[in-house]
Amino acid sequence: MKEYFLFDLDGTLTDPKIGITTCVQYALKYFNIEESDLDKLEPFIGPPLKESFMEFYNLTESQAMTAVEKYRERFQDKGIYENKLYSGIPELLRALKANGKRLAVASSKPQVFVERILEHFDIGQYFEVVVGSELNGERTNKEDVVEEALRQFFGDKPVDREKVVMIGDRKFDVEGAKKKHVTSVGVTYGYGSMEELKEARADYIVRSVQELQALVLRGTQDAKYEPAFSKIWKVLFPVLIYFFVNQVGAYIGMYGILFLQQLLPAEAGLKLMEFNEAGEVAAITGNGSAVVSILAFIVAFAVMVYMGRYDVIQADAQAKRLRAKHEKPLSYVWMVTATAGAALGINVLYELTGITNKSEIYQQTAQAQYSSSLLLGLLLYGLLGPITEELIFRGVVFNRLRKYVKVLPAILLSAIIFGVYHQNIVSGTYAFFMGCLIAFLYDKFGYFYIPVIAHAISNIVAYLLTQTGVFSGILLNWWVCGAALLIAIGSVFQLYRTRFEPCR
Repeated sequence: MKEYFLFDLDGTLTDPKIGITTCVQYALKYFNIEESDLDKLEPFIGPPLKESFMEFYNLTESQAMTAVEKYRERFQDKGIYENKLYSGIPELLRALKANGKRLAVASSKPQVFVERILEHFDIGQYFEVVVGSELNGERTNKEDVVEEALRQFFGDKPVDREKVVMIGDRKFDVEGAKKKHVTSVGVTYGYGSMEELKEARADYIVRSVQELQALVLRGTQDAKYEPAFSKIWKVLFPVLIYFFVNQVGAYIGMYGILFLQQLLPAEAGLKLMEFNEAGEVAAITGNGSAVVSILAFIVAFAVMVYMGRYDVIQADAQAKRLRAKHEKPLSYVWMVTATAGAALGINVLYELTGITNKSEIYQQTAQAQYSSSLLLGLLLYGLLGPITEELIFRGVVFNRLRKYVKVLPAILLSAIIFGVYHQNIVSGTYAFFMGCLIAFLYDKFGYFYIPVIAHAISNIVAYLLTQTGVFSGILLNWWVCGAALLIAIGSVFQLYRTRFEPCR
């Protein structure tokens, strides 16, 4: 959960274009440089003035210092007030404070001017810390400004950088944040372009104050004012509907295999039912059970798409909007190794400890699962099952929990519900552990296809291990178990350290 928010001033809280550009224009006139187009002076908004005069107009360091003096000559009395707040900023600051966040201004503008501007717009009340540069030219680099803000927040205590966010509109804000190892948010409604912020590798980029508010207050708004029963009902009702629809789908599947068995020619070799001498149905084969489950999943998926599509669409749209860049390919490698390692390690652990033999219900379930053909099993457990179950347990349940609680409780609660759904201790505990991992991956990457892929990997690993009889070979030993779990834990740790997590 993010607790400390550092805001740049110019181009983030306020639109200072007229004041800054006219003061730059005034300073340039001192050097007989006429610049009538104020739009050309927009690059001066944000970075330190001295460096900008040197970069854009080739002034020497001495000339640039004089230009800064001339700039301040006009700015301190007139230019400072040629400024306006961006629409929605007071509401954003008020909402952050109402949710217990601690705010600071971290600007390269001289602190005396920053304080006057905050007072002028009556928003100084929201900021616990205000840091700017010194009039003598010290502390103009954004990293130094960020460092001072952190010092004032944390004092002699260790800085909890995972809880800090720097928000600004220029690459200098992003670079300063990165040098101090805090999360960076770039805003394009100011004077930095999308390209500039992407090149600076901002952790997040937003296009408006409204998007910024949605990002920084994600998971905190509106939840306080909704009764607890209503929250619980919104989370559990789709699960109850899913369970009911799945049962209905199973009945439909029973009639479906009767129909299919009549259509299938004898030479097809796909036997769905066993018949007694009187021609009556005596039992359903493993393939028949698989076909029933496939039809049940199809029915359940159709209903759950109708119920949960908006939860998934909104979550994916928010992830796309709030992320400045795609994850590195290595992150996907960690995702695969974490899932495969956990699936292998837990399954081997269960076999070695004999847990799988202690549950009669699990034995019956496993016998039905693994008596079908390999192709039908992979279709069921490697594709249809993951898509349908992820739609309900992560797409709906986890996303709704995230609106009410922090990420860790949401992960645990969604995994518990996922485990209970499996109705036996062996499958339930396995589903809980994998559910925690899958929800973590979903939260980390932000896109719905990630939990579907992770779930599919988990199911395929478990299915192939049992269906192909690999457990009777070299994999069934403590070395393999330990190595697989260590790989999973190491991969999760690498993903945890990767800086593309949602800003909370």
